[in-house]
Parts: sequence; structure tokens; C-alpha cells
Amino acid sequence: MTAILGISAYYHDSAAALVVDGAIVAAAQEERFTRLKHDHRFPTHAVDYCLAEAGLQPEQIDYVGFYDKPFLKFERLLETYLSFAPAGFPSFASAMPLWLKEKLYLPRMIRKSLHGRYRRAIVFPEHHESHAASAFFPSPFDEAAILTLDGVGEWTTTSFGTGRGNRIELTHELRFPHSLGLLYSAFTFFTGFRVNSGEYKLMGLAPYGEPRYTDTILRNLVDLKDDGSFRMDMSYFNYCQGLTMTSPRFERLFDGPARKPEARLTQREMDIAASIQAVTEEIMLRCARHVHRATGMTRLCLAGGVALNCVGNGRLLREGPFEDIWIQPAAGDAGGALGVATFVWHQLLDQPRAPLPRDSQSGSLLGPRYDEAHIKAFLDRKGAVYRHFDRDEALTAAVADLLASEKVVGWVQGRMEFGPRALGCRSILGDARSTRMQSVMNVKIKFRESFRPFAPSVLEERVDEFFETRSHEQSPYMLLVAPVRREKRLPVGAGSDGMAGLDKLKEVRSVVPAITHVDCSARVQTVDRDRHGRYYELLKAFEQRTGCPVVINTSFNVRGEPIVCTPEHAYRCFMGTNMDVLVLERFVLLKEEQPGGGELRNEAYLAQFKLD
Repeated sequence: MTAILGISAYYHDSAAALVVDGAIVAAAQEERFTRLKHDHRFPTHAVDYCLAEAGLQPEQIDYVGFYDKPFLKFERLLETYLSFAPAGFPSFASAMPLWLKEKLYLPRMIRKSLHGRYRRAIVFPEHHESHAASAFFPSPFDEAAILTLDGVGEWTTTSFGTGRGNRIELTHELRFPHSLGLLYSAFTFFTGFRVNSGEYKLMGLAPYGEPRYTDTILRNLVDLKDDGSFRMDMSYFNYCQGLTMTSPRFERLFDGPARKPEARLTQREMDIAASIQAVTEEIMLRCARHVHRATGMTRLCLAGGVALNCVGNGRLLREGPFEDIWIQPAAGDAGGALGVATFVWHQLLDQPRAPLPRDSQSGSLLGPRYDEAHIKAFLDRKGAVYRHFDRDEALTAAVADLLASEKVVGWVQGRMEFGPRALGCRSILGDARSTRMQSVMNVKIKFRESFRPFAPSVLEERVDEFFETRSHEQSPYMLLVAPVRREKRLPVGAGSDGMAGLDKLKEVRSVVPAITHVDCSARVQTVDRDRHGRYYELLKAFEQRTGCPVVINTSFNVRGEPIVCTPEHAYRCFMGTNMDVLVLERFVLLKEEQPGGGELRNEAYLAQFKLD
């Protein structure tokens, strides 16, 4: 037996992953255990979980890999600070304590996290090698082109190459400070959202605006070439030397200062969002076309934070030159932990690789699970009122009835998801046919901005009936946006053509309005029996009652909180929000029956989380 532990830490979403004899056994983000969203600290809890899941002790680990080269990254930071001195001193002073205390002593931190019982070598590939490995090795392809796009690793911000059999090779790169990820994050900052967590909001805001700043961006900020490479005019940006992303010159170009967080959204922010989204998609498409020409491959694997831009991914699949695309579900830095573990197994140990038809990531359901004995003991201690179902058929029938009556259901089943998306194991579910559900779930359950869209889960065998995809198109990781089919759309109401901004929310656009964004698109998750088990059976039961194979699927958390991990986390979130039903494996709880249940907004619960 060969056990390989992969670790990512210190930038965004620290994580650990464990590969045993080539099989992905466990992977989890540190935030799910510490309850600190996007926790970047060393993933001690995630490491402990991975070992426990495999039943291994630290001395039984054969290799440990860290997802990038810290000294090379430190070299880039020092060179950047020196280039901008003395302007970069505040940023330098802010960054150095963590580097001098922990980051430059990673072997010591790793051995400490393994209780001093691991004495073998530690492997440090480059950041984009880890991304590329996470994209290709778990994929269902024997050979494919690889494209990685993110903020920055050591020096690289974008790279491409190929994967064949059990080897990857990156041949081309774009280097810091020219970065699509940092460009998008600059606009995230400027529109008043938090960098590294608000990019989803910027993408969701884009359809409310018009891309009237697109030419401004391409004329002034970005010199874009036909092959997708570009150079940025750094006089508009401040991330090299300062504590903000943009400079005063950026403000003058975009009609005033950055929006303050939580301030009212104006048409300017919506138009800016639409514009940078359009530029991002154009860069992604040009990159893909060039990679296709350069490699001659028919399939593409994607990773890096930009690969979480599911609108761009959808366009790559529909309009790009590749026949098929596979995207690492944990495409950001968390996925680097999985990447380095698979890199060691295949690339360094030269172990063979046999791609599986649906990929080897097991639906990305790689986190902890909790048995019914644990759940029952917890609920009894709480004095919770519940009903237990002995058979899955009875459980899914009852929950389908609740969904069809417009109840909001918290759903916890099996192993927790690895990556930023809830995929039917730590989800909040609702009826996609409801005209009021989008507003109810945003405002009364998630406590987040009303403009943000919800994603659908749909039975894989019926996906092309509701969305403009190929028959049985696989999108199990909710990383592709597709238009709602025209046959499922509703006629635009009188006066709707003149709607602007958030007023667009008032229009009912399809027969599944709760998951149809204002541009008639949806971020699709397909559900199949092999990957999703009981969740698939729930959608089948809902389909039998309603004729509709689509439900709302959003992550089981509130704004500012990580996705729940344990039954305890789920119960606390259930009782602290206006959720109607909680399902923990085969236990079903109705809010109205619980001590202290009813209509509420639990400020004590929300106060635990710093809203972003």
C-alpha cells in the first residue's frame, strides 16, 4: 500500500487530500471544520480527517506533497516589493509576519501537524503543476489538453500543456502581474465585493447590466492578443504594491470611486460586472482556441480559480473548439491538495492510470459522513422532534411531498462535498416551479443579496428537455451555465422590455422561475443514480408527483458561513433560519414541531459569522 497526503495552505481555502494506491480516498477544506469561511491557515483538522477516514497513522504515510513552491513564491513577493519600493512597504509589512513565522518553515509545520511521526520526504511541485494534475489525472480522458487559469501561483498566472496516460506536461505560461484571475478580482473589489469570495457575486450580477465598459477595458486596461495572451497596464492597479486592488486612475476611468461594501448597487456596478464578464469570456475563448490549435487535442481539462467561472465554462463548451471539457470540482487552491497527491502517484512514482468513464473523483463526495446512531444520539440530546424512515422509498416520497408544497428543505446525506459547491449532500432544496422561492430563500433562509440566482439540480436523463445541452450532458459539479430551453420559457410580460437593473427580478421567465436567471440561464447540476444515490431517488420522487425533474439546490449555509459539515452544524443552521424541514439521513424534522421553532431571524446565530 502507498499512501500520499496532499496539502494546500496559506492563501485561500486550505485543504488536505489523501490518495491510497492511486484511489482518491478523502479530501476536505479546513473551513468546514473550523467554521471560518475560506480559512487559509494550515489545514490541521482536514489532515486529521483524511487520516481517520483511511484508518491510517502518520507514520503510515509514504509521501507528503505541498501544492506549490514557497521559496519561489517568496522570491516573487520580494522582487515585486523591491520593484515598487518604497510604495509597497505597507503591503510588505502586512505579509511578512506570516511568512517569517510559518510559510518559510513548511516542512516543520507539516511534520508538526503529523505529530512528529512523519519522517519521510516532502514534495513541492509548482502551483500550476498541482492545478494541472488536479484537472487531468481524475478526469475521464486518456489524453487531453490542459488549461490552468488563476490569480497567481509562484510567478505563473496561466499555463497550458497536455496530459497523456499517466503524465502531464505544461509547455507555455503567462506570468505575474498579468493575470486574468487578478483582473477579475480587481473588478470584484471595485464593485464592493470581497476579493476571493465575491467573484461569484460579480458573475451573478453581470446579467443585470449592459457591457458598456467592454471597449474601455480592452482599450485601456488589457492589451489582448488573438492567442488569449495579454498584458495589463499596471498604472490602473494597486495589487503589486498596495493593500487595495485598484488605483485612483482606475476610479477616473470608471466614473468614480469603488462602491463601498453593502452600499446600494447602482446601474454602474451592474454594467461594470457585465463588461468584465464579457472580457473574461472572450479571453477564455481565445485561450481555448489557441490551446486547441497548439495541442491538436479534442478534449480539454480546466483548473485554477478562473475555472469556477461557470458562465465562461458554458460558453467554452458550446462555442469553443473542444468536443468535451472536464473541470476540477475544487478548481481553486483547495484542489491543489488533490493535485499534488495525484501528481506524486502518477508523475513521480510512474504509476499507471486507467481513466473511469465518469471520472475518478466519486462525485467529489470525499468528506466526512455520519451514521444514524450518531445523528439519533445528537437529536435526542437536543430534545428534537423527528420522524425516522426505515426505507429510502418512504423517505424520498415524504420529502418530495414537502418540496412540492413549497417547503424549504435542508438535506444532509452521506459524505460532504469537496469544493465550493453543494452537490446534494449538504444542500438546501426548494421547488424550482415556485415564483416566490428565489426571494424567500435569498432573504429569509440564506440572508444574502436578493439578486443572486439559485442553481438547479436536474435528472441527467432529462437535462436537455429543460436546458440547451446535449442529450445526457454530464454536469455533476455545477460548473456549467446553460440557457433554459426556449420551449420552457414564458412570454415576456407587457412593459418588461423596459425593465432595468434589479427590477428584472420581477419578471417570471420560465416554467422553473426559481432557477432561471434574468438572462434566461441557469448553473446546471445533473444528477445520476451512480454518483448521487438517495438524492437521485428524491428527484425521481419529485418528478413522479409534479412531472418536473428540477429542484433548487443551494449550499447548506447562510451568508458568511462555510457549508455545514456535521449534523450539529446543520441543526444549528436549521434552527437559526426560516428553513421548514431538516433531513439528516433518514431523520426528518419539521420546524413547526421543534421547541422554539417558527418564523424567526436568529441574530445570535448570524452574529457568529462575519458577513462578506
